[in-house]
Amino acid sequence: MQPLPDLPDLPDPLISAFPARFAEDVEAVLAVMPAAQLEPVGFFPVGVEGREVSIPGRLYHDEPSAELVAALSPRQQRILHCLYSRHCDGRVRQRHLAEIVGHVDPWVVPYVLQLTGEYVVEILVAVLDGLRDLAAPGNPGHIAYGRFIVENPLHFARTQRRVVSYWNCYYRSVWSSFRGYPGCVLLDLFRSAASDSAGRPWPSLAPEARARVDGYC
Repeated sequence: MQPLPDLPDLPDPLISAFPARFAEDVEAVLAVMPAAQLEPVGFFPVGVEGREVSIPGRLYHDEPSAELVAALSPRQQRILHCLYSRHCDGRVRQRHLAEIVGHVDPWVVPYVLQLTGEYVVEILVAVLDGLRDLAAPGNPGHIAYGRFIVENPLHFARTQRRVVSYWNCYYRSVWSSFRGYPGCVLLDLFRSAASDSAGRPWPSLAPEARARVDGYC
């Protein structure tokens, strides 16, 4: 019987979660991450500066030690924090969000924006606290988020629907009006940025004040 040929090593799918020019940086980050308990799941594509990246829905790696993280370059640390913002544990996501929410690199923006379409309201508040200056035209974040949304209109539309859905399902007893919900405030900021980038009003998928939203859940 002939021995089976060696199978080629396939690249880690997480390398595709960032622009191709950062492949070596991503590999350096992956080298310090503990082995995953489960494979990452739920990859979704977005455009970043005209190129597609594929971001994981959830990761199942334990966190590396602080010493290993400190040995990475600043860009590699941002890459690591982006990846762990997709962790299966909401507390881990929030810790790593705090390290990237102030950065406006085009490849960081989709990781922060994705968290606004998820269900942990404490994370929504943390994103809002980190992006309050987004409203100012000319602000680097205003430009970066606006460009990303214009490049990814379907992704942002899905994010808007998710924000409304989670409010309607889980938080309506706390915020009876969607207008007071932190996710609504964030959507207003994002739409303002997109409107300025596109040169036209960006469509809102938020419910009217008295509208029924039963179909969102």
